Amino acid sequence: MTSESRFVLAVVLMLGVLVGTSLLFPPASPDPDTTSRTEALEGPPVVEPGTEPSGTAAPSQRQPAAGAPRIPGDAPELPPLVEEEDPLAALGPMQEDADARQAVAQVAVRGPLYTYTFSTLGAQLTSAQLNRWTSFTRPGPVELVGDAVDGLLGSRIVVGADTVDLRNLVFEVEPAGGLDLAEGDAPAELTFRYVHPDRPFSFEVRYTFDPGEYLIRASGRVRGLERGLLVTDLGRGLAFNEVDNRDEARLMAYALNHLQTGITSRELSKVDAPSVEEGPFHWAAVRSRYFVMVLMPAENPAIEGGAEFLGGMVVRPVPPQTSEDEADAHFAVTHSLGAGGTFAYRLFAGPQDYALLTALGNDLQEVNPVGWRFLRPLLRPFVAAIMWVLVFMHENLALGYGLVLILFGILMRIVLFPLYHKAMKAQLRNMAVQPLLKEIQTKHKDNPEKLQKELMKLYKEHGFNPLAGCWPMLLPWPILIALFFVFQNTIELRGVPFAWLPDLSAKDPFFILPVLLGVSMFFLQWISMRTIEDLQPQMKIMMYVLPVVMVVIFANFPSGLNLYYLTANLATLPQSWWIANERQKMQAKKAPAPAPG
Repeated sequence: MTSESRFVLAVVLMLGVLVGTSLLFPPASPDPDTTSRTEALEGPPVVEPGTEPSGTAAPSQRQPAAGAPRIPGDAPELPPLVEEEDPLAALGPMQEDADARQAVAQVAVRGPLYTYTFSTLGAQLTSAQLNRWTSFTRPGPVELVGDAVDGLLGSRIVVGADTVDLRNLVFEVEPAGGLDLAEGDAPAELTFRYVHPDRPFSFEVRYTFDPGEYLIRASGRVRGLERGLLVTDLGRGLAFNEVDNRDEARLMAYALNHLQTGITSRELSKVDAPSVEEGPFHWAAVRSRYFVMVLMPAENPAIEGGAEFLGGMVVRPVPPQTSEDEADAHFAVTHSLGAGGTFAYRLFAGPQDYALLTALGNDLQEVNPVGWRFLRPLLRPFVAAIMWVLVFMHENLALGYGLVLILFGILMRIVLFPLYHKAMKAQLRNMAVQPLLKEIQTKHKDNPEKLQKELMKLYKEHGFNPLAGCWPMLLPWPILIALFFVFQNTIELRGVPFAWLPDLSAKDPFFILPVLLGVSMFFLQWISMRTIEDLQPQMKIMMYVLPVVMVVIFANFPSGLNLYYLTANLATLPQSWWIANERQKMQAKKAPAPAPG
């Protein structure tokens, strides 16, 4: 059972007890064409032109369905390759000799926020370390590039059914010593260039780095092969950096923002067949629980030479090597080459910081959607507001997040006190009406019409409402649910210790908070139920069983969530004790006084 399922079960149980107690007082398989396109993009490094699979047209020769509208940003239709000399064949074998292979070097880009390492083999990103975040699975900072990949951002060029693979070519790099950027420095460029020794073909890509941003801007030009699709590798998901690898593997996913259909997300564990996600896209991303790698078009495509939208994403599952490994997938993103073979795109490799992602536009902050789809419109405002309050108190009161959560729990009870007070007064009024209600039900049990009429009269005269004492108590639940998702993937709370807790976003290693939470729930129920006359046996059993069930369910929840909920329960105890005493006084009265007005 996933943590979300356990949380739903917990909410249902608690709401059941809350409402019940309150009522006691008053009474596809992959598309064949998609698979063929995937095979074309993931095929051998160089395919001889003119050799098409039997019965299959080249992508450049396929025609769109009749009447299908053309969407801006689609890859342009390429004419058949029937020129006098095929440009791909003219390049010859795209392989380096042994001396060039030995010249492969690693080049580092060091900044305050990151340390990137590139290889001259394919101009690929082989390491992306985030200096301000500690990895819990390896020494040092968080690493985004997994050990099982040679590198990211490797390039291929697809024209028709032919593919030129640049990932195994040795590039020249400038500056050869890499870059060292300090805070406040101007953006700097790292340029990789490959020139074919015998043919009129070259490929150049420039990576621009800003020391104050996690954003890498890439631009370049292809000469000698100026038209087609550029395919950029995004590797096999992000590296594992959290203590609980199983939970992190479950949360690994890719997400896309389509121009027409909006944002979709899919867990990597559910990728079981090769596919091509058809664009155009505003962005394509691969994410873990707290970090994300996003490919986006250039800020000014018309000026920088890139496509306005991404063309699509190729997804190919990678089977686990052993029974202990988690299945993952290999990703590649396609772009259209601009006029003269130019291209440009941006890569964000960093934390899922709400403010940073929002600033990049196109709803990138929704790359890791909050909660279940049907609740997202309600949850997102709560999550944003709660995070603003928590960060505000943390920064302006100079308090750790543990103390902030305790203070937040107390403040929530203070703010909601009038509603709770109103609910409890309604319970008392309903309890006072109870003898009259039973009298009417007994007297008119054989006359439904008369019974209904007398009940309506009773409701009007005494302000009786069976749910009046219940609905105000439901208002804190959106906050509790929103907090659950806040702790699921909010980067600000990652690795934050408090007291004996090493990480507020992880479970309590000693299970102290879940046990205390169960004890507090027992006392809240006991205080309420001890004043109920003729308590049903089922409710008495629930008073003992529910806290135990909740301890089991909440044991694996983030300790920060348990800390908040425990604080809220403790802050509610005095109010619950007061209302229980008022019930006892009310039970001594024989008949109620009509409600005023």
